[in-house]
Amino acid sequence: MALIIGPAIALGLIIGAYEAIIIHRDVRVPTHRMGHMMHALILSIVFVLVAMNTQYVIDMGLGGIPVLGNVHIVRVLVGLIAAIKIHGTSRAVKGAGAGVGMGETWFHSILIGALIAASPYIYPIVEPMIPGFMKF
Repeated sequence: MALIIGPAIALGLIIGAYEAIIIHRDVRVPTHRMGHMMHALILSIVFVLVAMNTQYVIDMGLGGIPVLGNVHIVRVLVGLIAAIKIHGTSRAVKGAGAGVGMGETWFHSILIGALIAASPYIYPIVEPMIPGFMKF
């Protein structure tokens, strides 16, 4: 099975950029915006890579676990983990006293997680808009 790398990076960047745009509403401290934006971009790419290459990930060792042998269940779990990570990170920084105005809403966190989980299904729709050099 071939890995889907370029399109996953492209969709991860798109989802991460969307999250970064939303961060400007949720995060009022400029230095936290930049750090959170980089964190969001990198982890969005990683989560989308896993979501778009789920069968490869299952074949690497999850196939022996009964529930995790299903591609759709793994994608939903990746989306939930992403949503919890996004929300947890913003709350942890806020709880540390470092982030006045920091904290994403659950709606925002779940929306990003859902976009990540749905990325393999969204790809055929956005594929014509992705530059040719990203389709490797």
